[in-house]
Amino acid sequence: MNTGKKARLQLVLSMTVFGTLAIFVRNIPLSSGELALYRAVFAALLIGVYLLISPDKLKLSAIKKELPLLLLSGAAMGINWILLFQAYQYTTVSVATLSYYFAPIIVTIVCPFLFHEKLTKKQIFCFVMSTVGVFLIIGIPDSGSVTGPAGKGTLGIFFGLGAACFYATVILLNKFIKTVAGIHRTFLQFLAAIAVLIPYVLFTGGFRFMTLEASGWINLLIVGLFHTGITYCLYFSSLKELPGQEAAILSYVDPLVAVIVSVTVLGENISILQILGGLLILGFALWNEKEGAAA
Repeated sequence: MNTGKKARLQLVLSMTVFGTLAIFVRNIPLSSGELALYRAVFAALLIGVYLLISPDKLKLSAIKKELPLLLLSGAAMGINWILLFQAYQYTTVSVATLSYYFAPIIVTIVCPFLFHEKLTKKQIFCFVMSTVGVFLIIGIPDSGSVTGPAGKGTLGIFFGLGAACFYATVILLNKFIKTVAGIHRTFLQFLAAIAVLIPYVLFTGGFRFMTLEASGWINLLIVGLFHTGITYCLYFSSLKELPGQEAAILSYVDPLVAVIVSVTVLGENISILQILGGLLILGFALWNEKEGAAA
């Protein structure tokens, strides 16, 4: 298998695994903050062990200039996880995930201001149509919620959009990081996320991991080691070998799998208008990534 095919397979596999995250998160009776913390801890431990036995050592002297950006992006990643897990609690996985995938559009709109990139007519059109998709999802009276009243479903959507904002922040901050390799970058970001999440958990309910039963621990280990540690390594390894456009297109396997899981495995409902809203968000975000479209 050549390098390109291997990288594509790794990326599709990692996106498929990310799409199944909610199945396991729903079976861990912990707060969103505590769950995000343990996800970062287990993943950092796994990658830390890998770096210890790897010849590719982390040299702090080489990353000293970009360390503040790494810490900020790690903190944003931790907050992003909290908001996404909150979204899962208040609305369906499909609606939360579709809201979350508004992030690429946010990046497109912000980049011209930060990097002096030209904002084309096509990008403006994609932003407008994706925003219409968001309003279609939010505007449903019951918001697809299976866990509470209509207001809770709407709150879940806003948590998903909040997660999208912080995910976009992670992407934008990483654009400023030029010299740190992917695996080292991920490890340091996990450490920064841990540093932010520990005080957050302490002040919002404390640590309750000792109350977990065997099934909760199994699901937590799967989320931390497999969905985060191993899968993030696959994800960043694949990104090195693929063009940005191809990687962006293949990344949409994640929301597709998440919607399928939501409806078929978790038995959650999604309305026709919410499906249409999701198609608008994903379709125009995807078109925005494609080169050669008329501006």
